[in-house]
Amino acid sequence: MTDIAISVQNLSKCYQIYATPRDRLKQFVLPPFRQMLGQSAIQYYNEFWALKDVSFEVKKGETVGIIGRNGCGKSTLLQLICGTLTPTSGTIRTNGRIAALLELGSGFNPEFTGRENVYMNATVLGLSNEEIDARFDDIVSFADIGDFIEQPVKTYSSGMMVRLAFAVAINVDPEILIVDEALSVGDELFQRKCFSRIEAIRAQGATILFVSHAGGTIVELCDRAVLMDAGEKLTVGLPKQIVGRYQKLLYAPADKREAIREQIRRADEKAVGSASAIEKLSPEVLTPIQQIQELQESFDLNLKPSSTIEYESHGAYILSPAVLTLAGEQVNNLVRGKTYRHSYTVQFTKSASNVRFGMLIKTTSGVELGGGASASSSRDSLAFVEAGSNYRVEFRFRCALNPGVYFLNAGVVGDVDGSETYLHRLVDIAMFRVQPDTENLATGIVDFGCYPELELQQTQG
Repeated sequence: MTDIAISVQNLSKCYQIYATPRDRLKQFVLPPFRQMLGQSAIQYYNEFWALKDVSFEVKKGETVGIIGRNGCGKSTLLQLICGTLTPTSGTIRTNGRIAALLELGSGFNPEFTGRENVYMNATVLGLSNEEIDARFDDIVSFADIGDFIEQPVKTYSSGMMVRLAFAVAINVDPEILIVDEALSVGDELFQRKCFSRIEAIRAQGATILFVSHAGGTIVELCDRAVLMDAGEKLTVGLPKQIVGRYQKLLYAPADKREAIREQIRRADEKAVGSASAIEKLSPEVLTPIQQIQELQESFDLNLKPSSTIEYESHGAYILSPAVLTLAGEQVNNLVRGKTYRHSYTVQFTKSASNVRFGMLIKTTSGVELGGGASASSSRDSLAFVEAGSNYRVEFRFRCALNPGVYFLNAGVVGDVDGSETYLHRLVDIAMFRVQPDTENLATGIVDFGCYPELELQQTQG
């Protein structure tokens, strides 16, 4: 068990479902009397098995995702692991301090102030008053609710409550972090802060158990994934494979679902049906999407990141990062298909050798979509840069992204004590939004310029 953070063995949870309150009273009162009279017991409820004989293990340092349809038992499983529910049968063993992001804010006392709720919740999570005192400023800074920290929680909006609850949970330095769809709340800026903090917790070696309906998030964050359905664990494997099986099950016709469940159990990779009904695609009349460009760029002062991370400087400083049009206008609302410039200035306070510059574009969840560097290797870099030099750096990029919010990094590397390292780096230093386009036929994150072309091959007659 030394390398196992979570062990779940033969776990089951049954709920008693009563048709009326009267049946509940009958179940409480009558069975003991019937037993005393030697009569057979009568059950006044229906059984609902939220979980049935589930077993799996999570190693220390692993990030494991749980995916499945609504009602499959994901949230029940997490609550059992956290100890907020009692199993009907089976065992759960955990090894390490747990922080849970389940129903955020559900444990707050509405009459208490934000400050009082921070101390109460952090105490429940295992921190002493001295530890809470030391982390209180970080919690308040992350929540970013201003003077409301001294106001009763009943005056908070739902978003403010979620911010504060998340801030408490992720500042207890958990060894095991359990997350139940918590990252689907809040605006883009807050979601990015949440993902950034979880990435940091993961980098420190914590174990993460993560529930989501979003297959992309499971693939991005997790080392392994568990597929749940109707209270059962169907299979465990690599995230991409598990998400594929989940989507196959999710979109299956009702009459094929049980057959697919059985195939997944047996790890059968054969398709359920044939593809004979698929229409062939061939050249037709649709206009390529890149030709539809009626939207205009703009700049929104309020669209700025709050998740920026700055690396320690080694004699260089990145200044004035911006996204510009080719004409030099600063923008952060971009039009899909157009070309822009990611611009920044680097000020060198110390001499540097083998210098290269770079940029990176990421999603709100931190997935690195792509970027560029000023040289492919140190051999092609700037051999020497004098102290006091300033360099203007620009990377042109075509906005081949679908509508959404994205973040930019900027970095400069060079030799420090004989090895290449960051002279300065700014993570999430700028952000931009790709504007919605009603004519957009592309799906996913990246626009590959795909467009459908249909040809009717035959008719029934």
